[in-house]
Amino acid sequence: MSGERAAGLPIGIDTSVPSAARVYDACLGGKDHYEVDREALRMGLEHAPELVNLAHENRAYLKRAVTWVSEHTGIDQFLDVGSGLPTVENTHQIAQGHNPDARVVYVDSDPIVLAHGEAILAENANTTVIAGDLAQPETYLDDSETLRLLDLSRPVCLMLVSVLHCLPDDADPFGALARVIDRLAPGSCLVYSHIASDSEEKGKVVTELAQNLRMPWGRVRLLEEADRAMDGLEIVAPDLEGAAEPRLVECTTWKNFAKPAPEPVPSGADRQVWEYAGVGIKH
Repeated sequence: MSGERAAGLPIGIDTSVPSAARVYDACLGGKDHYEVDREALRMGLEHAPELVNLAHENRAYLKRAVTWVSEHTGIDQFLDVGSGLPTVENTHQIAQGHNPDARVVYVDSDPIVLAHGEAILAENANTTVIAGDLAQPETYLDDSETLRLLDLSRPVCLMLVSVLHCLPDDADPFGALARVIDRLAPGSCLVYSHIASDSEEKGKVVTELAQNLRMPWGRVRLLEEADRAMDGLEIVAPDLEGAAEPRLVECTTWKNFAKPAPEPVPSGADRQVWEYAGVGIKH
């Protein structure tokens, strides 16, 4: 975002500190970021060159997952928490492409994300953006806009895509997630991805960089730690045929016809981190 637009910034935006949502927007080629975010991305790429690809891979996974939920579960309500900026192929566009009556509530704490809410509402009566704290589910589950659009007595698809790693351990990210799941009706789904690694040393590279840049951040977690999101849920088989072991996998291999088999760890190039992803169903 160019400097000449700074005078019209929404209240609460601090352009001296990078934002995870805006850095992600820069990775995806969006326009809603600042020089501090581009510099954070440049520094990140020096340590983990896969970051831009990771963002695009994660967005492609989101599209496949929302498509699968829409086609296989009949769910027509989506709660996208930590949604980030509406850059390309958003949840509501995908869901409403399958069912025009699908309803979507986006939740984020970044002021620039919230500033897009009015524009989205103007275009789409079944979509809204609200402020909410990921670590405090009541801030968005009990919001009047959530209750206006979503019927929590019916199944909901909860989207937590590339967001839990933004919460530190002392914020109890998996406990917060469990409280949300507990409020959702049986038949609800969790679409999930988490930046993870098979090595604490590899993960520290990205975590320490984010912390040094003063970005709100938790940490890159090990695969077995990220697995905790699926506690109590039935994990959907990650292959197209539904015959593979139900587990979380590297996001590009989740129900992707272009990949021969779902795998938890990327093959080929030596990756520092990747999006570890999957879908779970509450019974």
